Amino acid sequence: MTDRSTTPSRLPVWWLCASLFCASAAQAQGLRTTPGQLNLPRSTGVAAAPSNTQATADYIVALVNSEPVTNNEVRRRLERAEQQLGQQGGARPARDVLAREVLEQIINERAQLQQATELGITVDEAAVTQAELTIAAQNQLSPEALRQRLAAEGIDINRLRNDLRQQLLLQRVRERQVDSRVRVTEVDIDDFVREQQGANTTESLELNLGHVLVVVPEGASEQRVQELQARAQQAADKARSGADFAAVARDFSDAPERESGGVFGMRAANRLPELFVNATRSLNVGDVAGPVRSPAGFHVLKVVDKRQGGMPGSAITQTRARHILLRTNAQLSEAAAVARLAGYRQQIASGQATFESLARENSQDGSASQGGNLGWANPGQFVPEFEEAMSGLRPGEMSAPLVSRFGVHLIRVEERRQNTLSQRDQREMVRGLVREKKIDEAMTTWAQDVRGRAYVEYREAPQP
Repeated sequence: MTDRSTTPSRLPVWWLCASLFCASAAQAQGLRTTPGQLNLPRSTGVAAAPSNTQATADYIVALVNSEPVTNNEVRRRLERAEQQLGQQGGARPARDVLAREVLEQIINERAQLQQATELGITVDEAAVTQAELTIAAQNQLSPEALRQRLAAEGIDINRLRNDLRQQLLLQRVRERQVDSRVRVTEVDIDDFVREQQGANTTESLELNLGHVLVVVPEGASEQRVQELQARAQQAADKARSGADFAAVARDFSDAPERESGGVFGMRAANRLPELFVNATRSLNVGDVAGPVRSPAGFHVLKVVDKRQGGMPGSAITQTRARHILLRTNAQLSEAAAVARLAGYRQQIASGQATFESLARENSQDGSASQGGNLGWANPGQFVPEFEEAMSGLRPGEMSAPLVSRFGVHLIRVEERRQNTLSQRDQREMVRGLVREKKIDEAMTTWAQDVRGRAYVEYREAPQP
C-alpha cells in the first residue's frame, strides 16, 4: 500500500486558491482573479502590453513598516485588475475606488511578505522557473515562445519572475501560518452533514436520474393501459435486479434520452418534473422508483446520483497515476532535482528506461516499491499543485518536473475511470469541504491579524 504520509496527499482540502497563482488577498478585497490564471495582465493570451498612460513622476503613497508602496506599483496592479474585471464582464467600481482597493491589497500583501522574510521562508530560482513553465503551459507555448511573446509586448521577464517569486512567497507563508494549522474533527464533519441535511429543500437538492418512459397513447383502452403498465413494471423489475440501466432504457423506453442510456445528468431538482422529484427524493443512490403514472404514460426512475446543498456527489472520475519524488535538502537543491527528473523524463521518452524502474530506483516515496504507482485517486486527494498538473495530463502522458511542498515530482497518468464513492470516501470529501471552509475563515482572521500588527502610514493618495 502506498505510504500516504510521503505521497503528495492533501490534508485533504482544496487550497484556498484554485491555482498556484490565485491571489486570495485580492479576492478578500473584492478584486476577483480568474482561477487557473496568473494574477498578471493578459492580452493575446499571455500578458498585456504596457499602459499607454502618460508617464508621470513616481511618489510614495504609503509605508508598510517603513517599506514604501509607490504610485507606479498601484497603477500597474490597477491595470491588471481592470483587465481581469473586463474579462469577467459586468459592472466595475469607479477607477479611483478600485485604485484604493488595489492599494489596500498591496499593503496586505506587503505585510505578509515581510512576515515570510521574518520566518525565513524563501523561494529559489528553480521554483520560479517551474512557475514560469506553468504560465507557458497555460498559454500553450514553449518557454522560449513565452519569453519572445513577452519581449514583443514590452514586458520585462525579470519583472515577471519577481511577481512569480512574490506570489510563491505569499502562498508558502499562508500555507505555513494557516493551512498547516487547520484541523477537522469527526464532530465537524457530523455537524456539516446535519446542517446540509437540515436544508433538505427542493432548491438545494440535485439529482441525476435514469429514466424509462412507456408512453400511453391518448384514448387508449383500459386493457391497453394495463398492458403498457405491465411493460413498465417489467422494466422496473429488471432495473431493480441490477440489470444495466442503459440496456433497459434502450429496450423499453420511448423517451428521447434512451439513446444516451436514459440518464438525464445532474440537474437541480427544481428543473425536474415534480412527479420525478417526489418519487425519488427519499431514495438512496441506486434505488429505483416506479412505475409512476403521468399524463404521458408510465415512468421508471433510477437514482444514479444525488446531492444536497454543499454535499459532494457520489459519482466521480478517478485517476491512476505514477510519480517519482525527489526530496530537496542541503545536498539536493530544487534546481538539481528538476534537472535530474528532466533527464529521467528524456530517458523514458526515448525508451532507454521505464518509468517503473526509475521510480523503484530513485523515488523517495512510499510508492517507490510499486514503481511509483499511487493507486486510484479521487479528486482533491493530492495537494493542489500536484492535482492541477495531473488533471492536465491524458492517459499515457508525462508532466514536466513539478515542484510541490513535498519536493519535485515527475508524473505520468496511467488511466481514468468513472466510479461511485463509498460512504467512507464521501465522508472524506466532506472533510475536504469542511477544511476548505475552515481555511477560508482562518485565512481572513490571519490576514487581519498581520495587517493589524503592521505599521501603515498613508502619504499621498494614488493617482490612477
